[in-house]
Amino acid sequence: MASCTTLFLPQIPSLSPQNPSFSLHTPFLLSPSSFPRTFSSTSSFSCTSKRFVSISASSSRALEALVFDCDGVILESEHLHRQAYNDAFSHFNVICSSSSSSDPLNWSSEFYDDLQNRIGGGKPKMRWYFKEHGWPSSTIFETPPEDDTDRANLIDTLQDWKTERYKEIIKSGTVEPRPGVLRLMDEAKAAGKKLAVCSAATKSSVVLCLENLIGIERFQGLDCFLAGDDVKEKKPDPSIYLTAVKRLGVSEKDCLVVEDSVIGLQAATQAGMACVISYTPSTASQDFKDAIAIYPDLSDVRLADLESLLQNVVTAK
Repeated sequence: MASCTTLFLPQIPSLSPQNPSFSLHTPFLLSPSSFPRTFSSTSSFSCTSKRFVSISASSSRALEALVFDCDGVILESEHLHRQAYNDAFSHFNVICSSSSSSDPLNWSSEFYDDLQNRIGGGKPKMRWYFKEHGWPSSTIFETPPEDDTDRANLIDTLQDWKTERYKEIIKSGTVEPRPGVLRLMDEAKAAGKKLAVCSAATKSSVVLCLENLIGIERFQGLDCFLAGDDVKEKKPDPSIYLTAVKRLGVSEKDCLVVEDSVIGLQAATQAGMACVISYTPSTASQDFKDAIAIYPDLSDVRLADLESLLQNVVTAK
C-alpha cells in the first residue's frame, strides 16, 4: 500500500497578470485546481487559511513526451493570422449585413485577441462571427448565402485564400521562433523523450511554419504531428491530445503539454495531461489556474525543470 503524507497548505489568492504581485518577467508555479498549489519563492502572496491534503507517494509522473502547440508557443503568430484574415476579407470584399460601413470586414487587434482566445480554428471563428453579425455579401456570393452548402463554400473559400496568404507571410523570412523553443526541443530529443506538435490550425500552414521555423530536420524528427484537419473537434475539445497520446504510445500522465492560451490549457487538462503555459501579450491576462507553471517564454526553461515539475504533480486524495 502506498504511503501517504499529510501536508498543511495555504490557500493562495487567484493569480493573474493583473495581480499586483505578479511580474510579467517572473515565472511562477501553479498546480491544477485538484492538486496541491505551489508557487516560486520569487512571488509574494499572503496566506489566509490552511487546508489538509493527502498525497500518495506512488502517484509521481515521469516525463516521456513533450507536446508543443504551434501558434503562440513555437511562434507568436496571432497578429499574422489576423492580417491574413483581413487580407482575405478585403480580397473578396466581404461585407456583413449588420455593418453600417461599405468597407470590407476588418478585425481589430483587440477583437481578434478576444476571438482567438475563445474559439479555436479558423473556420469555427468565421462561422461564429457570421452567425452573430450576419452572413456577408462578397465576390464569392453577391447576396448573403442562405443554405448550409453555400455557407460552407463561403467559409472554405475564405479559409483557403487566408491560408495561402499566411504562407506568404511566413515565407517572407521575417518570422522567428519564440525564445527557448528550439533549445528545449533539442534537449528533449537528446534525452530520448518523444516530441510532438499539436495545432488547431490548417495542416498545410502548420507544416510550412514548422519547416521554416524549426527546420526540416527537426520537423521530420517529430514523433507525432497533428493539425486541425486530423480531428473532428477543435480545442478546447481534448480530441487532438487524446489522439496524440495514442500515436505516441505513452500514458497521458507521462506527457507534458506547452500551450499559450486557456483554450489549449483546457484541451490538455481534459485529456488528462499536465500543461505549462508560455503566454503571449494577447493571452497574458487569461486565467491559467489549471497550469502547473506559467512562463513569459521558454528562454530560461530547461528540460530538467519540466521533468521536476511533472514529478511533483500529485493527485490530492
